[in-house]
Amino acid sequence: MESIVKKASVLIEAIPYIHAFRRKIFVVKYGGSILDDDKIRHHVLQDIVFLSYVGIRIIIVHGGGPHINARVKEQGLKSEFVNGIRVTDKATLQIVGEELEKLNERIVAEIKALKGDVSGLKGQENIVFVEKKKAEKDLGFVGTITSVNKEHLESHLAQGRITVVSPMGITLERQPHNVNADEVASAIANSMKAEKLVLLTDVPGVMRDLKDPGTLFSTLTLHEVEELVKSGVIAKGMIPKVLSCVQALQGGGVRKTHIVDARLPHALLLEFFTDQGVGTQIIK
Repeated sequence: MESIVKKASVLIEAIPYIHAFRRKIFVVKYGGSILDDDKIRHHVLQDIVFLSYVGIRIIIVHGGGPHINARVKEQGLKSEFVNGIRVTDKATLQIVGEELEKLNERIVAEIKALKGDVSGLKGQENIVFVEKKKAEKDLGFVGTITSVNKEHLESHLAQGRITVVSPMGITLERQPHNVNADEVASAIANSMKAEKLVLLTDVPGVMRDLKDPGTLFSTLTLHEVEELVKSGVIAKGMIPKVLSCVQALQGGGVRKTHIVDARLPHALLLEFFTDQGVGTQIIK
């Protein structure tokens, strides 16, 4: 009986958050190895379907790096990165498009299996418009985002559909380009004036000591993030995640950003519907 009462108290604790977030937009970026793990993905998608059921409008931007790397290797091609960006020639672009389409369809199918209403939007569907990214080295078909078709996204959200977006863009000349998934998520969140941008990852969040989860920062301001980057506390793979959050907040369209450990079962519900949360939120 005590455990049943405890479950009820958790639901009661969630009421003010559900009330506050109804009809608001959450953008969730989901990629890397945590996208490949069936158990983790099931828990994440369960949370997303629940969020949709209580009236939160969800956009998922998925990555696909490990799948693309495997296919590139299988085809005997070379994976080349410049500052973390994949150099994308014509053959690699074909692989990127095919693998992202497969992943998009898999996520959509799994959300449907969980009884969620969902739309899957591919890279060539006039969602993200780009121009060729300029860099010291020619990156091939890699795009910099110029605009987002928010009306198209809104039309799916208005029907109560979880909207799953592949991180590809298209130029005015109708040429598809590969785009960094973090950039796509940040641009969409800003364009849609999202309540939250959420980056799912495989660490608890921003920690002072990576070996000690007890040093997790529950909340950080932009100024504190800047200081932690300068001091080296935020380093390596956490830097691009944190910078995506910073850019989203500085763009003016996003209220809060979150870095959440997808390995924790139902981490999204715990982060949004409990007083303490489980990850790191970054605020202005």
